[in-house]
Amino acid sequence: MHLRPSILLAACAAALIAGTATAAPAHASRPAPAKPVAATAQPDISGVWELYPDPFAGDENTFRELSVPGDGPKLREPYASQWKAQRAKRDAALKAGKPLVDPSTQCLPEGMPAIMGAIFPLEILQTPGRVTVLAEFLTQTRRIYLGRQQPALDDINPSFYGLATGRWEGDTLVVTTRGVKEDVRFFEIPHSAEMTITERIRRTGPDLMEDQITIDDPKMLIEPYRFTYGYKRNPTYEMQEYFCDREDPLFKVTSDGTVEMKDTDEIK
Repeated sequence: MHLRPSILLAACAAALIAGTATAAPAHASRPAPAKPVAATAQPDISGVWELYPDPFAGDENTFRELSVPGDGPKLREPYASQWKAQRAKRDAALKAGKPLVDPSTQCLPEGMPAIMGAIFPLEILQTPGRVTVLAEFLTQTRRIYLGRQQPALDDINPSFYGLATGRWEGDTLVVTTRGVKEDVRFFEIPHSAEMTITERIRRTGPDLMEDQITIDDPKMLIEPYRFTYGYKRNPTYEMQEYFCDREDPLFKVTSDGTVEMKDTDEIK
C-alpha cells in the first residue's frame, strides 16, 4: 500500500578521476594540434521528475492501493492463481480499512522496477559514463552504467536494484537490468533469478518523459510483461531527505537505552 506523499512527509521528518600528467621536455617539438572531435550530444533527461498523470490527484492524505500497471502479468501456473489470490486478499483488507503491510511500510527499498513508479519524485543526474536515479522515497539510489557489458548472471551480486547497464540509441536510453533479488517483488509478482528488465527511456516533450518497461522471465511468465510510466519535469522542486528508521541490522538498543552488538544468531 502507499500513502499520499504529503501525509508521509508530515509523518517522517563523481567518480574519482585518477591520472598522471607528464610535462614535455623543453626541447621537444610541439605536436600538431589534434583535430576537434564533434561531441555526440545526449538528450537531457536530468532534473526532478514526477509521475504523470498524478495517480493521487484529488485523493490527498489517504491510503490508496495503486493499480497494477498495464494489463498485468501473464504468469504461469501455479504462480498465476497464487498471485491473484494474494491481490484479492490485499484488496479486501484495504476495503475493510485494514490495509496489509508491504515492503514500503516496513521501510524496505522498493527495488526494480518499483522505484521507477515514482510514488515520490525522482531526480536524474547525468554524468560521464553514468545515469543516476535518486528517489526521494527512502532516499534510494539507482545507478545505470553506460557503455558497459552485462556480466554473466553468476557474477552479479543479487540486490534490490540489480545491475543496470545502458546505451543511447538516438534519443532513447536503453537500459538492461539483471540480478534483482528474488524476494524483491513488484506488486507482489513472483520472478526468478533470471528475470531481465529492459527500459526505453526518452523525452516525449519539453518537460515530459516516458519509461517503457519490459520484463522477461520465461520461467514465470507466459509472455513478456510490458507497461509504461510517464513523468513530468518539475524545475522548481528540491528533493527532500526521507529516511525510515528501523532496527539496525548489526546493533541493538538494550532496555537501559544503551547500544550493543547483536549476537551472531541475531543478525539476519
